[in-house]
Amino acid sequence: DGYRTTLISHPAYISLPGTARVDIDGQPVAAITHSFSLASPAPGLTGEIVYLGEGRPADFAGRNLHGRIVLVEGIANPAVAALARAAGATGQLHISPHEHLHEMCISPVWGSPGVAERAAMPATITCTISQADGAALRNRLAQGEAPVVTLHAEVDTGWRETPILVAEMDAPNAADDSFVLFSGHHDTWYFGVMDNGSANATMLECARVLAGSRAAWKRGLRLCFWSGHSHGRYSGSAWYVDNHWDELERRCAVHVNIDSTGAVGATVMTESAAAAELTPLAAIVIHQETGAVHEGRRPNRNSDMSFWGIGIPSLFGSLSMQPPSPAKMRNALGWWWHTPHDLLDKIDEANLVRDTRIFTDALWRLLTDPVLPLDYTAHADSLLAELATIEASLNGALSLEPLIQAATALRAGVVTLRASGRDPASQNHILMRLSRALVPADYTLGDRFRHDPALPQSPWPVLDPIRALASADPASHPFARVDATRARNRMLHALKEAQSVLG
Repeated sequence: DGYRTTLISHPAYISLPGTARVDIDGQPVAAITHSFSLASPAPGLTGEIVYLGEGRPADFAGRNLHGRIVLVEGIANPAVAALARAAGATGQLHISPHEHLHEMCISPVWGSPGVAERAAMPATITCTISQADGAALRNRLAQGEAPVVTLHAEVDTGWRETPILVAEMDAPNAADDSFVLFSGHHDTWYFGVMDNGSANATMLECARVLAGSRAAWKRGLRLCFWSGHSHGRYSGSAWYVDNHWDELERRCAVHVNIDSTGAVGATVMTESAAAAELTPLAAIVIHQETGAVHEGRRPNRNSDMSFWGIGIPSLFGSLSMQPPSPAKMRNALGWWWHTPHDLLDKIDEANLVRDTRIFTDALWRLLTDPVLPLDYTAHADSLLAELATIEASLNGALSLEPLIQAATALRAGVVTLRASGRDPASQNHILMRLSRALVPADYTLGDRFRHDPALPQSPWPVLDPIRALASADPASHPFARVDATRARNRMLHALKEAQSVLG
């Protein structure tokens, strides 16, 4: 029997950048615009330029930016777009770290926006120019000159029908109806051979190889090919969560994501992302194929990781990386990423086979291990280390002992579960319920039904109010303590829920 396939068409808020240019004192400079930039009026946008370095919050603080164009180092990104909107800027001009101009999506809203999220969408006209052109402009500003800069950008943003391809195969004699989700996006910039054509090829090869040993599966496999990754800020995977929430909550054991496999020069195998409970699995499969010692890296807020609110642990995303380079902003996926140069010559056949074997090995374990390879002692250890770091900064302002005791008890309960000899089906049920209690606290602000912004997050972002208490000034300290106490309660509730699952 083959995979059951379904082609879904769904509405998504998609932004397609068109032509762009930047005029400096009337002279055109090569430029691109970005997904979810505003389109410029016919004459373009002309305004005073203000240089803000790397565009960090401290760079924006205390600056009068209303009606101005901010000049920022580095590729366009949603964090700068959010800061620029809040500051009342009308334009963003980014300086690429080199001569290549990288296509980007600058929306900080994860997925298609609802009514509440519309107010957070980008409100600037945004362009990127090369490092050389940007340096020349920056130097003129530093010398006190006032060049006339005009941004021109064509952007087509609106609701469109977009596709998701789903392929699924059940385990022949499974004890339950759980499945492993294996996903990657199929939309690209330009030809996108590496991002994400090679990953799509890896998905197909994994599906073929694994299907040949289906008799050994203990749970099913579902593949999803997303649209809206590059032009809708993960709109496809977000829509899928919103419209399949109950089924995913009941049945999905793990999400394995894949992006940009097999690149030339991609020799770094130690930086791929994995949730703490999946880091031991990642280390095993990477070491057995490459000999590299993978110590784990916390997943960033990217890569169609739309499933954390449900409570589904995640593995990988990008797997193999480029080695460090002297470039100001190292691009771990290669200088050609999100440019017209992402062509077949950027793929190394041996690296593609290596990466595909690693994904196949990981999926094989997830499909065939009688007990899911989810190590919640590693999760508890990671949380305890984070709590110790936060506690050291509090200087007694708030006791974290209830959280430390609960996390310690959680770890002990998981150790007991492992040694209990309980049947695999019972253990798997417990492990999935642990995920539902713990993953949302580990990777979201705590709302299981909404998607947090597409912005960087701290580990266990629910603990951010406690972190804020540590740095609160005397005047705001009593107010910060209220928020911190509520955050402690939220985290404690998640840990107590996990303990109740363990019994």
